[in-house]
Amino acid sequence: MDPVRDKTSKMFADSHASRVSNGMDLFSRHIPWAVAFALALFIVGGYQLLFAPPADFPSGSIVSIARGESAPDIAAQLASAHLIKHPGILRAALRVSGGSARIQAGAYLFNTPEDLFTIAYRLVAGAYDVPPVRITFPEGETARDDAARITEELPDISTSDFLSKAQPYEGYLFPDTYLFLQSADADSIVKTMRANFDAKTAPLASEVKTSGHSLSDIVIMASLVEKEARTIANKRIVAGILWNRIKLGMPLQVDAVFGYIYERDTYSPSFADLKVDSPYNTYTHKGLPPGPIGNPGLESIDAALHPTKTDYLYYLTGKDNLMHYATTYAGHQANRRKYLN
Repeated sequence: MDPVRDKTSKMFADSHASRVSNGMDLFSRHIPWAVAFALALFIVGGYQLLFAPPADFPSGSIVSIARGESAPDIAAQLASAHLIKHPGILRAALRVSGGSARIQAGAYLFNTPEDLFTIAYRLVAGAYDVPPVRITFPEGETARDDAARITEELPDISTSDFLSKAQPYEGYLFPDTYLFLQSADADSIVKTMRANFDAKTAPLASEVKTSGHSLSDIVIMASLVEKEARTIANKRIVAGILWNRIKLGMPLQVDAVFGYIYERDTYSPSFADLKVDSPYNTYTHKGLPPGPIGNPGLESIDAALHPTKTDYLYYLTGKDNLMHYATTYAGHQANRRKYLN
């Protein structure tokens, strides 16, 4: 064998092996990056395909989820509104989170595009992102008046539904300014107003106890006073007059009750009105009406609890918008001629 040729062949073989080895090392070093890149493309593509918000996501839209609605119906509703791409995936995500039992009903605001996972979380957490509704209930309004305000601001609550929950608590729905979530229902609103009444009147509990009147009577009297007078001074005088009339066995003859009886804002009843057969008619029935004729504010409750003691038995509001008092019916008639004609 030719030693030179053999040596040359060996060198060539070693060189080829080295090149192959180096190539394999280079390939092996780049394989993980290639796989990672491919995997990243797959994940991004899968995310965009399955979980990312649709291209026509309706930013600024509000979607209402009804109480008791099933997860499949909710997923279909959101897909129809172009908030998600695949309702089946949302159903699966909700199932993992506890199913439709965990979904919080209410109105959800979608200001900017959100992925499916964020939407699923919001449904379970009740993250509505809708600013609360501000509603003011003036003093003296009835549950019926309150229902009209509620329906106007929260259309998902019907007037009849609110009235069925609120009317049993007429007089105890504290008039105030409230902030309610869009998801609020009639029950939660009534409970909030009732709790506010309890909190506001709690400091008066000992005074009610020593007043000689029940809280119920105080509230009924306050509801009459709320409609009959405006200033705290006049409210206390009118409360004193009405308590005087009850003590003497005289009918209260409060015109404001006819607004409650006829469900209208009237303070000038006709002669026919004065004869209406109603337990709230303070012309034909002595004593307090069977219940409040509205929801009084704290001033009127305080006036009913701390009336001004006078000998007055009569009062009226004249055309001068001032209240005028009398101790006798003759004096009252003179005030009528002087201030109402």
